[in-house]
Amino acid sequence: MSITKKNITNRLYIISFLLILIVFSIVFKIIDIQFFKGDFYISISEKREFKNIEIPANRGNIYSDNGKLLASSVPKYDIRFDALAPTNINFDNNIDLLAAELANYFGESPEKYSNKLRQARKDKNRYLLIARNLGYLDFIKFKSFPLFKLGGFRGGFISEQFTKRDYPIGGIAQRTVGYERYDDFGNAMRPGLDGAFGPKYLKGENGSRFSQKIGQGQWKPVLDYNEKEPRDGYDLHTTLNIEIQDVAHHALLKQLEFYEAEHGSVVVMETQTGEIKAISNLGRTLEGKYYEKLNYAVGESHEPGSTFKLMAMVRALEDKVIDTSDIIDTKSGILSFYGRKVRDSKKGGYGKISAARAFEVSSNTALVQIINDSYKEYPERFVDGLFEMKINESLGLPILGEGEPLFTHPTDKINWDGLDLPWMAFGYGISLTPLQTLTFYNAIANDGVMVKPRFIKEVKYFDQIIEKFETEIISESVCSIETVDIVKNMMKNVVEKEHGTAHNIYSKDFSMAGKTGTCQTEYWKSSGLYISSFAGYFPAENPKYSCIVVIHKPDKKKGYYGNIVAAPVFKEIAQKIYSNIPKTEFYNSKEFSLKENKINQKSISDLENMIMPDISSYELMDIIPILENAGCKVEIQGKGNKVRQLVKPGTKLKKGQKIKIKLI
Repeated sequence: MSITKKNITNRLYIISFLLILIVFSIVFKIIDIQFFKGDFYISISEKREFKNIEIPANRGNIYSDNGKLLASSVPKYDIRFDALAPTNINFDNNIDLLAAELANYFGESPEKYSNKLRQARKDKNRYLLIARNLGYLDFIKFKSFPLFKLGGFRGGFISEQFTKRDYPIGGIAQRTVGYERYDDFGNAMRPGLDGAFGPKYLKGENGSRFSQKIGQGQWKPVLDYNEKEPRDGYDLHTTLNIEIQDVAHHALLKQLEFYEAEHGSVVVMETQTGEIKAISNLGRTLEGKYYEKLNYAVGESHEPGSTFKLMAMVRALEDKVIDTSDIIDTKSGILSFYGRKVRDSKKGGYGKISAARAFEVSSNTALVQIINDSYKEYPERFVDGLFEMKINESLGLPILGEGEPLFTHPTDKINWDGLDLPWMAFGYGISLTPLQTLTFYNAIANDGVMVKPRFIKEVKYFDQIIEKFETEIISESVCSIETVDIVKNMMKNVVEKEHGTAHNIYSKDFSMAGKTGTCQTEYWKSSGLYISSFAGYFPAENPKYSCIVVIHKPDKKKGYYGNIVAAPVFKEIAQKIYSNIPKTEFYNSKEFSLKENKINQKSISDLENMIMPDISSYELMDIIPILENAGCKVEIQGKGNKVRQLVKPGTKLKKGQKIKIKLI
């Protein structure tokens, strides 16, 4: 018995000692935390419970050349409710009124929102979602609702602002206007102007807001104001013109859809300044729809085909190895080089024709003979001459992803062979992007002065100019003015002369000049795949704009030649731009007075008020522009020279209304 008591006593001593040891350890830890490590743990707690949440700055806007929005950062708001913030009196007096306002806004029953808000208070929910993605006007409306108007501390109103990129003109020119996006790994994708100028100008400086963690990874703003206000990004003022862009986009889209082409691009450039007024890049989806898929005009380098004949002819004229009156024998329309054949599009060839006519009818065999016979002993002279005209150099565009020009030089013994020189004469074995090709055509239109394509006019912060972009000259003279005048006349004949390859787009009402191009593509994979193109400028006499149209892989059964696939797009763009250019640019005084008197002021005034005028005495080419400028769509029926008006004068019109006109 005594042994048992002794064992129990020993156990009590051990337990007592352990308890005393634990108590001393706890007391020691409390003293250590309180007096030695207290500040450390307090700072950790504060870091876990409070922090400055970054507020992204509004990205700068992007504007057209006349100040219309192309891209804008629109403020959006999420509204939440701290159900524990209001006092019992404020909650009870206002909750049903708030529920009624919410029900009215969302089109639901007040009871639903009353129950939802009361349940949130019961559940001690301090971060109840009320609405997402509100615009500014709706945000102001919510802020004025009962209870919410008491603010964050008394009414539990929580607003979280973020920005959303908005594109007022939709998908038009989207690849050129661009964007900045990040993938799941934080890698930035920056196509177009938004991407190119984003980091330096558009981004702005982010702000911060002191917030408290309320559980489940959610953070609630502590104060009603920001610790640091964000500074909005600078605005880009581009050279793009919305009206010309819209015309170019729809003209290209219509042609792509009709010919079921894979993709295409069009660029309109102002001749003297190099300002890009329109650029459209449309690719086809698997469903047969078209959208701004890739920036083909900037990034896609391909064999240009016959549009390169201009560069070849300019070089030959500059080197004086050919005169436009020299006669070339196209023979049977077929030439052979090392077992490979060069063919003319006309079966049997063109017979004996002048060098000028060879260009105008786009004879492959003639151009090949001119270049090969003149330079075969010294091909370096031809290629170096091309390089002197800067066509082998990238344009150095701000938009990322410019395609590299590709040329083989005779000193490259590995890649140069006997086919390179003759094939280069008609645009094979080399690669240029549409914009690089257009830059050379624009230089000819600009009397030999090659200017760099320009997308941006200036960067502004409100009314303050941050940076201004001027016209950059790549080359003061790509060739002599004599050569410029010669090739200008030939390109004018391409359109105006009946033998010209683009005579199908000729109009007596306005002048155009240019060169067609039809090029086989991916011929190493399959036959029957073509690139159809047309490059030129207008008016022919005093060029204001240059333009290139490139359409890839049209349905061969419907057509593939550049004059029927690409050239009509060029004509439609030129025609609609012409209607907005003062007529004094193109007519002598006698013709001008006649033209001006054809549309009287009353007709113009009627259309401004959306009233149909009497157009029966007008010419068709005068009618179309004024109706389309008024926002109507014109449908032409029949054939003839006289106009029969189907919509009665005085009829009230609507924007987008289709106006039918019958020709008799």
